[in-house]
Amino acid sequence: MFGNEPFEDLRIEDYQQRFGEGTAHALIDVREVDEYLSGHLPGAVNLPLSSIQMRVDEIPKDQPVVLVCQTGGRSAMVAEWLASLGYSQLYNLADGTMGWRMRRLPLDTSA
Repeated sequence: MFGNEPFEDLRIEDYQQRFGEGTAHALIDVREVDEYLSGHLPGAVNLPLSSIQMRVDEIPKDQPVVLVCQTGGRSAMVAEWLASLGYSQLYNLADGTMGWRMRRLPLDTSA
């Protein structure tokens, strides 16, 4: 799909440019609940890696899916797995929540 990978790595700036201001997409945070509650990207839905196989039906197939974790590793694994299930339009936020935090961008702490 994107070179040799079934997903595209996005830098935070590319994510903001491509998916900002009302562009339809699903933003899925695959970190565990305690990590998610410590601060997540606004609009992110928490589907922890530990339960994602049971909740995969909550991930839409008809729009871009952006996956995020702490540093981009777990979200890349989930992107690979989703691609094997036939998902397309997959993106991995390569800098993760840590990169978001380092840029001092707003985080949400609500459930």
